[in-house]
Amino acid sequence: MPYDDLRARFRWDLPARLNMADQALAQPDGAVAIRDLSAGRRDVTFAELRAMVDRVAAHLAARVAPGDRVGVLLGQDPWCAAAHLAIWKIGAISVPLFKLFKHDALASRIRNSGLSLVVTDPGGAALLGDLALPVLAADLPAAAPVATVETGPETPAVLIYTSGTTGKPKGALHGHRVLIGHLPGVEMSHDFLGQPGDCLWTPADWAWIGGLFDVLMPGLALGIPVVAARMEKFTPEACLDIVQQGQVRNVFFPPTALRMLKAAEAHVPGLRSVASGGEPLGAEMLAWGRQAFGLSINEFYGQTECNMVVSSCGSDFPARPGCIGKPVPGHVVEVIDADGIPTTEEGDIAVRRGSASMMLEYWNNPEATADKFRGDWLVMGDRGRRDGGYLRFVGRDDDVITSAGYRIGPAEIEDCLLTHPGVATVGVVGKPDALRTEIVKAYVVRKPGAEVSAEELQDWVKARLATYSYPREITFLDELPMTVTGKVIRKELKARACAERENNA
Repeated sequence: MPYDDLRARFRWDLPARLNMADQALAQPDGAVAIRDLSAGRRDVTFAELRAMVDRVAAHLAARVAPGDRVGVLLGQDPWCAAAHLAIWKIGAISVPLFKLFKHDALASRIRNSGLSLVVTDPGGAALLGDLALPVLAADLPAAAPVATVETGPETPAVLIYTSGTTGKPKGALHGHRVLIGHLPGVEMSHDFLGQPGDCLWTPADWAWIGGLFDVLMPGLALGIPVVAARMEKFTPEACLDIVQQGQVRNVFFPPTALRMLKAAEAHVPGLRSVASGGEPLGAEMLAWGRQAFGLSINEFYGQTECNMVVSSCGSDFPARPGCIGKPVPGHVVEVIDADGIPTTEEGDIAVRRGSASMMLEYWNNPEATADKFRGDWLVMGDRGRRDGGYLRFVGRDDDVITSAGYRIGPAEIEDCLLTHPGVATVGVVGKPDALRTEIVKAYVVRKPGAEVSAEELQDWVKARLATYSYPREITFLDELPMTVTGKVIRKELKARACAERENNA
């Protein structure tokens, strides 16, 4: 169905009784739920997954009450899916935790959420130390079926902490409606997911909203096999092996993974859809995607607080370079001004209340919750502008560079620099400047063996973008600071640029 018809006809269907465990497990017993590649290949059926869920649920039900928080410290593993589903089934709140977190990161989330139990494995138990009591999922005995606690769309279900790129991580509390809220965008970003032979995978960890609700839970709810594959480190070679071994047809690649594949000149055959989100890709990456995959990469947009609200859909409408797609049916997304009025000028990207993927609140933080809203609009913290029916991303509100009266989005400059054959990755920030307020500063990682100079890259940008937006300073680094989700941490680059300014003053 054409996009305009879908958008006009769409209505959220949120039943009074809703529990994500029932929603995700409502498939035939023999259907494949998870294709586990951790040791060879093992297909876990829905009947087997339900039995795993009941093992965890029976153990937890005697120890926690509805509304209690329970951590999940597991990687891409069928037990990770079972743990979340079991926690939701008994009416508790799951808290995803990441295996690469160090002590302080785990401690801050455990203490802030007030959890006492964490479902994990022996490796996770060692990471926890005395922070919380570990529950070793795989060691739990078989159990009789556990009844699902009655919950509704607004009942708290999952507490996901932001990655902390713009401040201290905050806990976004979501209700049981969050899975329904993700489905239209997931389907759209995969060219109408659910075609015969579809099989989902992402290298993104299931501890993040991008892995948990862009791939794992929607795949289960739609009856599409989801591949579980533990990667110590993403490499193009390992990626190709997983796609082949898992018979993967649909992938969510974070932009960092795409850049690594491009740098390695890797081609990934056999895919039906490729989705990407987290950072804008730019025209060069989209063009490369058509060559490497034989299809259009569908960009999507959202954040932990309100996810999957904008998407491209190559099978329905053409991608527009520099744009991140169109609002997903069911989500009203606008660019608003300081008064909360939609504008045709550059402004704040915002989502109107009523989106099913919108958080209930920030956990124990009413002030931050109130600050997140402007009237009926949840403000995403990003700057953008409308381009016909498309949404054009300019940059994070605190990333936009003000230079000599111009407002410059870093994403466009980064995209331009990434088209240079000698550049592997790049981060662009504003550096304080007495004359211009800020200058554009680029931190660049060269490709192995490349001898590109700063002057060459400056000329590259001057020839392709506005003359005022070229990076007046370029520093070459061995690597950029990244979040665990693969986003460049611009605040660290910004702090470095400010320190450089002070040292040279």
